[in-house]
Amino acid sequence: MVLPFFLMDTNDMSTTIRDIMYTAPVIPVITLDRTEDALPLAECLINAGLVVLEITLRTPAALEAISLIRKAFPQAITGAGTVINPQTLDQAINAGASFIVSPGATPALLDAASANGIPILPGVNTPSEIMALLDRGITAMKFFPAEAAGGIPMLSAIAGPLPQALFCPTGGIKPGNAKEYLALANVACVGGTWLTTKALMAEKDWSEIGRLAAEAAGLVSN
Repeated sequence: MVLPFFLMDTNDMSTTIRDIMYTAPVIPVITLDRTEDALPLAECLINAGLVVLEITLRTPAALEAISLIRKAFPQAITGAGTVINPQTLDQAINAGASFIVSPGATPALLDAASANGIPILPGVNTPSEIMALLDRGITAMKFFPAEAAGGIPMLSAIAGPLPQALFCPTGGIKPGNAKEYLALANVACVGGTWLTTKALMAEKDWSEIGRLAAEAAGLVSN
């Protein structure tokens, strides 16, 4: 049984990536240019019902933002995205990330995540990559870039020979297709950038971000 987020100990590494994936239908994929935006953004997303947050390590503000959000909102599950090697994994853990997300997977990164006991959502987009992760006992994956890699038809086709793989599709997901992805048996949640676009973040339009987040939180997964 998956625990509601408010019963999860987000410092407990026994919480699995599957637990996290089933907590909310949409994981906001967030790129922060200003540390000062971290807390108001997190507050509006969490209040709207999106309690799993992925802060991408693409800007200098990212690591401090993760630390600030973890301290201010311990009830949220705050992770680091764009983790690409053991060095960025260590930085994410030191910042307080509860889980990590990668656009792909390398043996070095997977070994480091396993050694540190942190939940990882590694990226894949081919059957061979999926099989390689399954061989390591990893069944939860990020399907990226989702739309460019075949989208819903690809995931439907993969479900036949590889039904044990569970996905969080990310890349090209929008309000118009998110529900179709979530209807797939092998999709637990989707990752989305439409909630925190550059324009909305530049304008600090927290009310609009909150509205979009509330709509996203209301989507139903399979």
